[in-house]
Amino acid sequence: MSQPELKQLIKNDATTILYGQRTLNIFGKVHYTKIVLKAYYDIIKFYRKALRDKECYYGPFKGEFGHLLLHTVPFLMHLYNKGVKIHFCGVEIGKPFLIDDKGNSIIYKFYPLRDFYAEVAPDSNVTIPPKDVQSEIDKFHNIAKASGKGYLNIADHDMYWFVFRNWQLNGRQFLYSLRKFYNTKTENSCVIFPRKKGNAHTLNNGGPWDYMKIAKLISPYFDKVYITGHPSMSAELSSEGNIEVCVSSDNRVVLEKCSNANLIITQHSGAVHMGAYTNTKVLLIFNGDLPIEGLADTLRYRENLTKEPITFAFSYDEIEKHVKSLK
Repeated sequence: MSQPELKQLIKNDATTILYGQRTLNIFGKVHYTKIVLKAYYDIIKFYRKALRDKECYYGPFKGEFGHLLLHTVPFLMHLYNKGVKIHFCGVEIGKPFLIDDKGNSIIYKFYPLRDFYAEVAPDSNVTIPPKDVQSEIDKFHNIAKASGKGYLNIADHDMYWFVFRNWQLNGRQFLYSLRKFYNTKTENSCVIFPRKKGNAHTLNNGGPWDYMKIAKLISPYFDKVYITGHPSMSAELSSEGNIEVCVSSDNRVVLEKCSNANLIITQHSGAVHMGAYTNTKVLLIFNGDLPIEGLADTLRYRENLTKEPITFAFSYDEIEKHVKSLK
């Protein structure tokens, strides 16, 4: 198929503050306005106190990879860049992202949550974790409340979803280039994230792909093709020739492969944002009818992190054509 224009790809579904009240009656809009005003008050109060005290509590992050990369890490990097000591509660697998470009931790004290994604699928940041994980969250919540420091409880869904994510866009995000720390070699390589959705088709992710077919298709154009991602969210594949499977729950592995690579290939998922952290070009592949649900948010939030555009492919032929063009 010929390349569609960007307006054909984007659905009018950006989750702005105004978007949240589009279907409400007058009573619902009044209630929603109260939620928004309270959220603004809580966020601004927290932010001013954090900058004044140079210390704060933030969490718990228990959600999707994309939410970690778009809404939590850039905000914490911003606070760290302002000299704030951060007490953070979040999934331990996110820790490799929480550094500056020299490898120094941006977190003053980390309250880790174990990797539970094999048991519970993440959902934005409203994931209901296993009981033992929730117990750790409750401990953090009590410590944060008793601290007397600024505390932003991002488990408050209305505050987080409708206001906090949008509030960040106005100068409250910062990004360290993690490529400077995780790059280990110069090589002509590509990274594929083999998102596992079975045969399911979603408006956000599209339909399934044969990732081994993609890897074999592009392997002649690279010295190495790495297949990586979290085990719970990745298809099971085997290494072959110059195709190396390095699926891992250790994001240091994922960051290293992406930092060494020339290209990242992924469906419309959180992995799209890896390129911003590692200064790597991204090819978003989509198998399905347009527009792509959620792409409006992906692009408007991504603008804060990088000016590098995402390119798109909608078939195996287009994937190969794009890879050839890189040569």
